[in-house]
Amino acid sequence: MHLHEEQITCPFCWESITLLVDPSESQTYTEDCFVCCRPILIQTQVYGDEVSVEATQEDLGF
Repeated sequence: MHLHEEQITCPFCWESITLLVDPSESQTYTEDCFVCCRPILIQTQVYGDEVSVEATQEDLGF
């Protein structure tokens, strides 16, 4: 499996962090920020070869 690197901005501390995203399927999951350790809700959408990543505070949801 080949993981895809995506840059996001933490919705808590506003630091730019890199995620490794599985481009084989769309998914929603929680990952802790590598800087402030707060829970980020990640949503990935896969459209052919394109991957869209959204991030929000876990308690706000999408």
